[in-house]
Amino acid sequence: MSSDARRRQLGSNDAPVESEIEESFDRIVEEGAQRLARTWPTILVTGTFGGLEVGIGVMAYLAVMHQTQDHLLAGLAFGIGFVALLLAKSELFTEGFLVPIAAVAAKEAGIGQLFKLWGGTLVMNLVGGWCFMWIVVQAFPQWIPELRSSAEHFTGAGFGWQSVCLAVLGGSTITLMTRMQHGTDSEVAKIIAAVSGGFLLAGLQLFHSILDSLLIFGAIHAGVQVSYLDWLGWFGYTLLFNMIGGLLLVTALRLVRNKDLLKERRQDAPADPTAPR
Repeated sequence: MSSDARRRQLGSNDAPVESEIEESFDRIVEEGAQRLARTWPTILVTGTFGGLEVGIGVMAYLAVMHQTQDHLLAGLAFGIGFVALLLAKSELFTEGFLVPIAAVAAKEAGIGQLFKLWGGTLVMNLVGGWCFMWIVVQAFPQWIPELRSSAEHFTGAGFGWQSVCLAVLGGSTITLMTRMQHGTDSEVAKIIAAVSGGFLLAGLQLFHSILDSLLIFGAIHAGVQVSYLDWLGWFGYTLLFNMIGGLLLVTALRLVRNKDLLKERRQDAPADPTAPR
């Protein structure tokens, strides 16, 4: 008896993988197809909410940093932002690697829909975050030293292996957080994953294209000697390597593991994935 036949005999399902993996895969593909079917107005509004709500986490991060000057404690506080994203059903650009791509790979959606979701979400995350940080700076001018040190940490890092690796880890960490949340039906477990992801990203000062952009925007609003050109130079390579980290270290490997499930989904997929079912 082959190992695959033996697994099917021992397992509670007929799929070529364990039932938990099959259920998680189906949940990811179905949610990805729903996200990719959104209209432009829905994408733009959801992306704006994502920028505003991750700003809540940035506000908590700055508050704790101001009182403690401890990045790890502030990172725990930042997890509030990811909890808000989770419970409010908003969208952060870097959360869009695993789930929508799984739907495209399963032929439940088209590549054009993926770029539409990515582009609209990215732009509106930044717009929403920029607006929110203006409000934060006006409300809490005492946090300007923390904004200055954060902005200088990122924009002054320069392009090198350390910056590349910090951006790769940032992308892989948030994509893994998304995978963890889709691996369970427990809201408590999802919240724990959100707080853990926030702790790693903010507490270790990993490079994250959206989260850290908000800190830089706050510094610019506060009159710190950091320019939008400085931000753009940092943002360009950080965005690229966030995507590489999320796509290669997490998404691609899981699609390879689930290749048999993908094959089965493709056989049942509509000829035109963008057409209503």
